[in-house]
Order: sequence, then C-alpha cells, then structure tokens
Amino acid sequence: MRFYIYASGILIADQITKYSALTFLSPQNPVKLIPSFFWLTLRHNSGAAFSLFSEYPFLLTIFTFLASIVIIVWGVTLPRKDKMTQIALGIIAGGALGNLVDRLFRGGFVVDFIDIHWLGKVHWPTFNLADSAICTGVGLVLLEHFMSMKKGGKLQEK
Repeated sequence: MRFYIYASGILIADQITKYSALTFLSPQNPVKLIPSFFWLTLRHNSGAAFSLFSEYPFLLTIFTFLASIVIIVWGVTLPRKDKMTQIALGIIAGGALGNLVDRLFRGGFVVDFIDIHWLGKVHWPTFNLADSAICTGVGLVLLEHFMSMKKGGKLQEK
C-alpha cells in the first residue's frame, strides 16, 4: 500500500508543478527566487538527464515505459516488511511515470523548470520534481541495500 501512496503522490505533485510551470513561466524570463542560486525557468527537454540522447525521444519513451513496468512490478511484489524499499520504489515509480506522462502527452518532451546556479560560476542542468524523486528514490534503495548488508554481516568495516 505504501508503494501506491508514494507513487501516486509523486505523480500528482509532479504533474501539478509542471502544469504550473507551463502556465506561469517562460524560457526567456526566469523567475529568480534567490538571484544567484535558485531560479524557475521553463525548459522543454526531449532528452534524458542532462539532455542526453535528446535525438532519440521515441527510444527514451520506450525505455521509460519499460523501466516503469519493472519498478512497479518490483514495488508491488515486495513483502510488507520491506517498508523503506517500498517507499523508495514508489518515489521512483511516481517520478518515472511523471516523466512518461510528459513524453506521451506533451510531444515527446519533459517539462523542466528548477534551475540551480552557484555563485554565478556553476549552473546545474534544469530539472523537475520527477527527476528529484527518481534520484531520491535511487539513493534510498542504495542506502537500504547497504544498511541491510551491514546488518547481515556482509560489509566489513576497515
């Protein structure tokens, strides 16, 4: 049940924020919430993370669809006791489905709008809530994996 709650919550929040970005933002006029750090800028990304593979939007759509199926099957078949992994996979699934909805219903591109700058020297590629959810979920899966390995005595401390 946790899996479904987190997946649907992330998917809904992602689509609401993307709809808001499409409604209120433009690529030419970023909203500088914290001028040298945090902007909101509308971008249409036909690629994956960092705009990789932007020349293959159809393949990215197929990959996202297949990855979503694998994550959903994994998430719903986990035992109830694997709470953290259920939550993490729900977060990943919600993010993947949010970006898949974009690719299917917004002409093959994903709406990005979170624009991070650092002291005018570093500019992180623009991203969205779904991207953040996917990264957070993967981090939680890895953390849970390493914690369970340590509990089982498989990790040796140096």
